[in-house]
Amino acid sequence: MAKKSLTLLAVAGMALMLAGCDRPTGHEELLALDSHLDTPLVLDRAGFDISRRHGWQADYAQVDLPRMKEGGLDGGFWVIYTAQGPLTKAGYTKALAHARQRNLVIDEMVETLGDDFAPATTADDAARIAASGKRVVYKSIENAYPLGTDIDMLDEFYAAGVRMVGLVHSSNNQFADSSTDKGGQKWGGLSPLGRQLIRRANELGMIVDMSHAHDEALAQAIEMSKTPIILSHSGVAHLYKHPRNVPDYLLKKLAKSGGVIQINSLSGYLRDLDASPNRLPEFIGLYRKYQNAPGGMRENHEAFIADRRALDKKYPPDYAEFSDVMNHIFYALDLMGPDHVGIGLDWDGGGGVNGLQDVSDLPKITAALQKASISAQTIEKIWGGNMLRLLRQAEAMKGR
Repeated sequence: MAKKSLTLLAVAGMALMLAGCDRPTGHEELLALDSHLDTPLVLDRAGFDISRRHGWQADYAQVDLPRMKEGGLDGGFWVIYTAQGPLTKAGYTKALAHARQRNLVIDEMVETLGDDFAPATTADDAARIAASGKRVVYKSIENAYPLGTDIDMLDEFYAAGVRMVGLVHSSNNQFADSSTDKGGQKWGGLSPLGRQLIRRANELGMIVDMSHAHDEALAQAIEMSKTPIILSHSGVAHLYKHPRNVPDYLLKKLAKSGGVIQINSLSGYLRDLDASPNRLPEFIGLYRKYQNAPGGMRENHEAFIADRRALDKKYPPDYAEFSDVMNHIFYALDLMGPDHVGIGLDWDGGGGVNGLQDVSDLPKITAALQKASISAQTIEKIWGGNMLRLLRQAEAMKGR
């Protein structure tokens, strides 16, 4: 680590010790946006009402309206996530139906709770919606797998309000290599279809998201995209070597191109954990069991919660610390500069650490930044300004 980075992290460490639970000055006045809210996965579960306060320990939900207000979160990108499946016509058909349903769930939330949430499709929408007292609902796609081999399907989701598209998830797909595919690379980065997808996203005015992508795919996307790339929920490989984290040379390349990394809070990407190696595969199997059951998670929510509690008892989870998240933020700031770092904590998709387990804890981030003498202007950029700049740049490229 460079001497400068060591100095900043030392200052940051002192700031974290001093921050405690203090309410930061001006946090409520910030336009605070998170680039990766996986909450649509829980919106239609039986018994979940986003207008009512829930609890992480009670029902494994991290985002709802009362806690968004308490944590000063104005909204962000609500994710249409689809798990990776077979690269077959039947697989694509099933995935497309799932993605359309996730999109419908978001629309239903906005329509049902129109006094509290509002759809956003342009960068300028965010400040206007927040000023009205409502929460901002952008849409993004995590894993473009549901598009199949027809790039024009992206137009359908753009028309539905989607303004960010992530090419790949945990396994290689038809568009790109994943950073975590156990079989290794399939395409050597982007596939020919993946390059077409990026070109179409540029033409539509959508942000291209390369979180989960292999390093070679990220490097190629940075080179070919007409607008800067976002990593909507990623981390720094220098602090913890994990395939999902990004090495310094690529972070510098990303910053030079104008791109942004949004730091996540998934514990397993931040540090070594003291948890059984059997936990993760059983955890994934549990999700798949209920997602694929008749009625899906909507009708099997209570059984899922009971089985997850049993899993936690069998294999107690371990979590990283709030300081780990902040260290990734501070390191990225030092390496890339204030125009290239933001927040994408992966709520309801695996994020959450000790001291930062749901959105009500978000003021702690602002407090730690302030205690480390990070300027108010930079804090505004981190909490949404940098991400909105990328959206404006994507909008400006539309049709070119």
